[in-house]
Formats: sequence, structure tokens, C-alpha cells
Amino acid sequence: MVRIISGKAKGRRLAAPDTKGTRPVTDRVREAVFSTIGGWVENADVADLYAGSGSFGLEALSRGASSAVFVENAAKAVAALKENVEALGLGGEVVRAEVRKYLESADREFHLVFIDPPWPMPTEDLEADFVALDRLLVDRAEVIASRRHSDRRPVPPENWRVATEKRYGDTRILRYEKEVAET
Repeated sequence: MVRIISGKAKGRRLAAPDTKGTRPVTDRVREAVFSTIGGWVENADVADLYAGSGSFGLEALSRGASSAVFVENAAKAVAALKENVEALGLGGEVVRAEVRKYLESADREFHLVFIDPPWPMPTEDLEADFVALDRLLVDRAEVIASRRHSDRRPVPPENWRVATEKRYGDTRILRYEKEVAET
């Protein structure tokens, strides 16, 4: 069972969608991610893409994020996600959509983005998501991507840099930072 690790909703359990291909990130990995980003989450506008149960975005809200948008397309995952958002009462907007279509039509900016696609997803598709996401990121935004360790490392847009890369069992976590736009 997935739970919130810290903040206002510490210890609260999350419903996990019963769907093929949905693999909740372990508490250990999520805790390591939030230790790495530290206070960056406070007052941040967050996107949780391929949200599943919403564990990344809900953890961010519990730790003081200003807002969170959860984007998920699988019906069972959306149902569990809505249940979690309502049960925790931390706010957040649930959007049922394909991630790339959402990114191409969204008109808001984000400080922190979590991308945890299903592992069978080709790396090229994740790279296309990165390109669509880039215009929605503020300068110095952080993007946390979760991949199967054996998958090819995704190449980010030119104005992103890999800040950290860590392996936790079969999971690879990449933390990207968007560099400041030159004027």
C-alpha cells in the first residue's frame, strides 16, 4: 500500500488503481526523490504526469506545494486518483487525458513536474513529452522522470540539464533542471 510520507497528510494511505501496467513508485523511491528536491516543493505549481494513484503530486501538496495537476488517461487509475484527491482534501485538479495532448493544449506554467510513465513506453515517446512540456516550465523548473533502469536514458531538450541520476533497484530516477532563458 502506498502512503504519504511527510507533511500535512503524513501516514495517509492511497488507493492504488488495479490496472495492468500501473506500478506505484515505492515509498522508498518517493522519499529519496523528495529528499533530493528538498524545499523546492514549497509554494510550487506541480504537474504529476501519468499520475496513477497521484502519489508524487499528493506528496508535493502534503509538503506545501501551491497547486497540482494530475494527468492520467486510464479510467481505473483516474477513479483511484479522484478518490485519493478527495480523501486527502489537499486540493488538486484531475485531468483525464493523454499526457502529450494535455501538454500541447495547456496554458499554465509549472515549477516542478513528475513524469512516471508506464515502463513499456518507448523512450522516444518520453522525449516527445519532454519537448511538449518545455514551453510550460518556468526558468529553473525541475522535472523528475522515472524509468526502468534498463531503458535507454531519455535525451532532454537542449535547455535542460541532468542534475542527478540515481538507481533504486529496477527504477532509474532522473532529475532535470531547466536552465534560465537568455534574454
